[in-house]
Amino acid sequence: MYSRVVEKGLPGRFDYLDHMSDVFVVSYGKDIVELFENAGVALFHTMVDINSVETILEKNVVAEGFDLENTLYKWLEELLILYYSEKMICREINIEEIVVKKINDELKYLVRGLCRGEIFDQNKHIGKLEVKSPTYSLMRILKNSNGWKAYFVLDI
Repeated sequence: MYSRVVEKGLPGRFDYLDHMSDVFVVSYGKDIVELFENAGVALFHTMVDINSVETILEKNVVAEGFDLENTLYKWLEELLILYYSEKMICREINIEEIVVKKINDELKYLVRGLCRGEIFDQNKHIGKLEVKSPTYSLMRILKNSNGWKAYFVLDI
């Protein structure tokens, strides 16, 4: 359906797809919780080799959206804000809850998670790319018999 895999990410968690100018990611999950966790890890692994990151700090992250794609976008945006405001690189992400509520006639999605990692240190961590923002370009969340896939582009 989309581009071919050009670089393997973390096995079973995410891969990088062919894209002309930005970073095109496909993340995988057995359920929607694991999908959001792996999408977040993919964001950080795009910027830094997360194998060099220790899990010595914890931060709570919350995002809200009006559908799954918008919630994924907001989730990635909140994680990126955590990096740019506090220089925190997350190696592990655990989603504590994803809630869907009906308010009047509209659905509202909430994702709440815990990020574990440490503050970026250029003497310790191997920097890769600078991600400016997640985008809606080519964003899609799909469910099939093998689980879930999320396709999204990171603007670099």
